[in-house]
Amino acid sequence: MRRFSISAIICVIMLSVTPMFADVKMPQLFSDNMVLQRDADIKIFGFAAPGEKITITLSNQKATAVADQTGSWIVKLKPMKAGGPYTIVIQGNNKITLSNVLIGEIWIGSGQSNMEWVVKNTTNSSIEISNAAFPGIRLFTVKKKTLFAPTNDADAVQWAECSPSNVGGFSAVLYYYGRMLHQRLGVPVGLIHTSWGGTPAEAWTPMEGFNDEELKVFQERFVQMTNSYANKSTKAQDDYAKKLKTWEDSQRVKDPGNKGFDLGYAKADFNDASWKTMKLPTTIESAGLNIDGALWFRKTVDIPQSWAGKDLMLCIGAVDDIDVTYFNGTQAGTTGKEVSNWYMAQRRYKIAASSVKAGKAVIAVRMFDDFGGGGLTGPDAEMKLYPVSAPKEALALTGDWKYIIEFQTAPLTAKGPRPAEPVQRPQNIPAALYNAMIAPLTNFAIRGAIWYQGESNAGRSYQYRKLFRTMIETWRKAWNIGDFPFYFVQLANYMKKNPTPVESGWAELREAQTMTLSLTNTGQAVIIDVGEEKDIHPKNKQDVGRRLALQALKKTYGKRVASSGPMYRSMQIENDAIRVSFDYVAGGLTLYGANELTGFAVAGADKVFYWASAVIESNTVLVKSPNVPKPVAVRYAWADNPDASLYNTALLPACPFRSDDWPGRTISNK
Repeated sequence: MRRFSISAIICVIMLSVTPMFADVKMPQLFSDNMVLQRDADIKIFGFAAPGEKITITLSNQKATAVADQTGSWIVKLKPMKAGGPYTIVIQGNNKITLSNVLIGEIWIGSGQSNMEWVVKNTTNSSIEISNAAFPGIRLFTVKKKTLFAPTNDADAVQWAECSPSNVGGFSAVLYYYGRMLHQRLGVPVGLIHTSWGGTPAEAWTPMEGFNDEELKVFQERFVQMTNSYANKSTKAQDDYAKKLKTWEDSQRVKDPGNKGFDLGYAKADFNDASWKTMKLPTTIESAGLNIDGALWFRKTVDIPQSWAGKDLMLCIGAVDDIDVTYFNGTQAGTTGKEVSNWYMAQRRYKIAASSVKAGKAVIAVRMFDDFGGGGLTGPDAEMKLYPVSAPKEALALTGDWKYIIEFQTAPLTAKGPRPAEPVQRPQNIPAALYNAMIAPLTNFAIRGAIWYQGESNAGRSYQYRKLFRTMIETWRKAWNIGDFPFYFVQLANYMKKNPTPVESGWAELREAQTMTLSLTNTGQAVIIDVGEEKDIHPKNKQDVGRRLALQALKKTYGKRVASSGPMYRSMQIENDAIRVSFDYVAGGLTLYGANELTGFAVAGADKVFYWASAVIESNTVLVKSPNVPKPVAVRYAWADNPDASLYNTALLPACPFRSDDWPGRTISNK
């Protein structure tokens, strides 16, 4: 097999990503509706024919540049205060005009799937979307792409004014973060979203970050993975796709057709008195139906006279897997596999005003479950009916629904193991995402970045201590604007609760994240109370964005707000107890969300931890256990999914910690 060196691979690919132009062309970062960073040098850059002269005009400023031998050019304008709209004119052999440009605050949001998670899939999303008319917030999304060498232009969904029509598909954490800044600061805010679900931090780190001895493993991995990628054949990939489809089809039930509609199940006057009752939202498995197949659900609602003749929005939450939904016998909408993540997508169907009359109305849903769990799974807040013009008048659709099984079969068992991919996923190659999705942004002036990632590195927590720090430092070096603010989200609580204290890879990853606070101008949003046991993607992204925004409001913008929950400072042994002291207690420590303090454990010299009772005394917590008469170490919220009830009076949760440094589960750096 032919082998490639790092330098050879980069040289070959650099030839393919270096553009050559005749007329002036702008990177996709520059478009109508964009935002430029206030109070900072304004860099405007683009491409043209080598030697071509370009003139830039913005407000009362004018500057010129000459394209270098590669066709690149850049001009620097003086800082401007927040405001707009402005027009930018770029004049070379051709003329480009950018309109509706604002000056304000620019923030980048990056990471993996929890940063990628969109507004329409969050708690109370229909209300959030309907209230999202913020022309002073501008949205920009970098499209997913991998490269083995840095590029200077990103594939993107260009700048747009934030509105109910586009916010639903935008990063929820970044939007809720930016919205709070916009409302508190009163200035335009530009949000640049660049993330990719399921990706590790090394994919977002440039190659020069791996020169450190602890991280050289990623140089080796780059060579191995790019060689594998370069040598994969089209035939191998096609064969894999066919095998994967066959394997997936082997465990998916085929839909025999919508027979319930022919039986009248959707009609308003159908008699469903003999049908059983199920409380929704829920999975059918939770309701005792361990089957796959098709079920019909019906619910009768009273349409107020004031709604008659108005467009309605029918929201039934997520449906696992496929639905056809009817209003008074007429199909309102259907969602299937043509939609990404269809089994968790929120269903929202518009009911035309001509179909809306006062009095009784029937909502009928045919749910087809072809694999795994099934049902109308909510959440509660997403199951409602309301006038499009008055979302606050919503009727809740939770509770009792009539149901009948149209077709059922026992869940199928896969025929053999899942086929192995012929090549590593390119988005996991070290530096591949930095090259394509971060490098093109580094000439663009920003205020700072927010980051939500770590799940994909949870098996390598000790390595993450160095890797995450290095990633931040190399980003700052690339932008060359100093140690810009970098705020990140600590991993949420997730997975099954353990009845006894045990070691936890997720707890160790949280610790690695917290250790990164030793870098200047960083901040952490603790969300140990936001997660969900069975879903790695918490739907409450509002609190995530808010807690990140509190960090920025205090540390970047100097506002007088509490930005952090209690942080471990020190411990002192007092006879059979340990007294724990904290920083960031705000107005004091408090118990919240439980009847007693939970999540504390102590251990003696044998290093065996036991749950402990804990009592708040002033700004300290006294912790002890009858099983540990001579405690030497204390931990708090040290678990995948801990019970944690310590807060400060600002109702920000305490950060998980341990006083010991005993080896845990994930020492390996492989």
